[in-house]
Amino acid sequence: MAPVSALVLPSSLSPVVAQLEPASGGLLAYLGTFVVVTIFYGLTLHIAARYVLGDVSVRQAFRVAPILALFSIVLQQAGPAITAGVSVVVAYTLIYVIYDLSHRLTAFVTVIYYTVALLFGLVIYNLVFLIGQAPG
Repeated sequence: MAPVSALVLPSSLSPVVAQLEPASGGLLAYLGTFVVVTIFYGLTLHIAARYVLGDVSVRQAFRVAPILALFSIVLQQAGPAITAGVSVVVAYTLIYVIYDLSHRLTAFVTVIYYTVALLFGLVIYNLVFLIGQAPG
């Protein structure tokens, strides 16, 4: 599957994609992406876990987040379907192990986590897009 930058995109969307994909930036871009994605995954997982489980430690979320970030970056060139599928399985497994939950509760936390991550991701994406469209 072709990377996102190889797809034909409307001219208004090209600057946004260029800001979100580290493939052309080298090692520093990958490291920066890893840190930002780890923080994003950690915060969204912690929000989801608090919503479902109540009072939980933020450390548990940040034990899961770097592994998810690593999988996302490594599988970036494989395409969104493979990356999403593998990420869901890895997230479910890590949440099950680190939070020590039943399978049913783990599935619920995982669904809420991806819902929160999707909502926050859309908000951030739209903010980047709007800022990119600002005059001057």
